[in-house]
Amino acid sequence: MNEKLRTIIIEPTVSKADLDTFLDKIYQKGINSVFLPEVYDSKITDNFETYSFSNNTDVVVVRAENWNNIDKNTKRLSYFTILRENSDIKQMVSTVKENSQDANIESVIIEFEKNAEWKIIPLENLIAELHDLKTKIYTVVNNPSEIKMMFTILELGVDGVILRTNNIDDVDILNSELQEFSRIKLQIAEIIEIKEVGIGERACVDTASMLNQGEGLLVGNQANFMFLMHNESAGSGFTSPRPFRVNAGAVQCYTLLPDNRTKYLSELESGTDVMIVSHEGVVRTSIVGRLKIESRPLFLVRAKSDDKIGGVLIQNAETIAFVKDNGKPISATSLKVGDKILVKTESNKGRHFGMEVDEYILEK
Repeated sequence: MNEKLRTIIIEPTVSKADLDTFLDKIYQKGINSVFLPEVYDSKITDNFETYSFSNNTDVVVVRAENWNNIDKNTKRLSYFTILRENSDIKQMVSTVKENSQDANIESVIIEFEKNAEWKIIPLENLIAELHDLKTKIYTVVNNPSEIKMMFTILELGVDGVILRTNNIDDVDILNSELQEFSRIKLQIAEIIEIKEVGIGERACVDTASMLNQGEGLLVGNQANFMFLMHNESAGSGFTSPRPFRVNAGAVQCYTLLPDNRTKYLSELESGTDVMIVSHEGVVRTSIVGRLKIESRPLFLVRAKSDDKIGGVLIQNAETIAFVKDNGKPISATSLKVGDKILVKTESNKGRHFGMEVDEYILEK
């Protein structure tokens, strides 16, 4: 599981006349690092951590061919290369390792040649070489759709990307793509009611990933109160472990997706992206391999977190489990009123076709 903090740097490609306006807009959208080939005198740049080839910047970016001509005592350095062949990686790795003690190389920046066919293997090689060092790996991208791939290479991914763009909408797409690489805040809730409610259809989600202890799906009767439902990695004397599976809940329950939308469990199908959440709030994406809907006896479980109350309909069986704050599963059949479990709560905002909308809604 990847718990890296990701760095997002925007390289604006707008005209100089439009630069201040563009920078102000991306700042309002939460961007705080920019790459500027030349830093210019403007109060707006004070809002950002700046990367530049010039010296009057927070991080001085040095082209590979100029490395031997720079002052190694510069406080913060980033090594930049355009990747054309394997020798460029070897030179970068050699430079970083040779200068790790006497130069402040805090990052390396890789730009691929236009229409480069090889991107993944070169980055895998670089990540494998440098992942034990403190040097961060950034790569230049021209489309926000590339970011997900960059952040999942070798499961470690690069530490950050430099998005080259003149389109403010790209920042919104980028923020959406990054949802799965962030943490979400989970709350502790106390069980206040458990009761049998009869027969209904439940959805069993078989993902295409092996889940760890403490990981599962967020599921709930309400979109603003979801329970962390644990995977079936524990097994028992009667069942084999199935760490790819989450017996999630009744078909009408919501689950939260990587793009921050919700879907009903009944809407999931093979190939759908789902959001895997750990007890620490670390999120990652998996895909549904299979969804099984079957009639089973159901429990209604209700819990309270601060002033919010929510519920979930789940199968009445030993393999279904919630998650305690220490990451350990607690079986639904062992659950008691007063037990503490992990949930995710939100304000009472509505959902329209899975998207959050700014309107009040009350779900019971």
